[in-house]
Amino acid sequence: MKILLVEDDPSLASGLQLALRRANYTVEHVDDGPAAIQALALTEFDLLVLDLGLPTLDGTAVLKALRARDNPIPVLVLSARDSTRDRVQGLDLGADDYLTKPFELDELLARIRVLLRRRSGRQVNQLTLGDLSLNPESLSATWQGRPVELQRLEFMLLLQLAENPQRVFNRAQLEESLYGWGEGAESNTIDVHVHHLRRKITPSVIKTIRGVGYRLGDLAA
Repeated sequence: MKILLVEDDPSLASGLQLALRRANYTVEHVDDGPAAIQALALTEFDLLVLDLGLPTLDGTAVLKALRARDNPIPVLVLSARDSTRDRVQGLDLGADDYLTKPFELDELLARIRVLLRRRSGRQVNQLTLGDLSLNPESLSATWQGRPVELQRLEFMLLLQLAENPQRVFNRAQLEESLYGWGEGAESNTIDVHVHHLRRKITPSVIKTIRGVGYRLGDLAA
């Protein structure tokens, strides 16, 4: 999946590119409105992540130009403009979703997954592996048909593992996925989340790979 990121803050843009690439997306970055319009005219993207406060040409103008050309690309707006009026305006201009800054990386990635899933025509948003079912849109989980109450970060950690059931993640990878760049996390944060998930679901839901990290457990079908 190819994403166009339009963001003029160098630090935020750098961090977002790193996070998106680690989530296995191909990312191209531009930092102003005219460059965004040119990139969209020359290249086909699966998703546009668009800041509104851009130099030269505002993000709302980019959005207007995009929809005026009947380009159906999904658009996720990222903006510090957090009033209801701003959000409504962005959606009315053709944005598919609107996320205000500052935001948490796991929520951004979840919203991207939803938009890309819609673009690909997938109607079923439930992720099911054996007796475990996860709904990324509602952040809800069931185990053997019974609802499981999970904190948001617990859910996002479990979802990360469930989307890559054979992959082993080390603590640093999981911390960056949950907390983003530049955010401090206690040294045992991931261990605590894993402990809670095992207690709430089943001890075998997450497997420890000694000296490496964690992967999803072998769940009964």
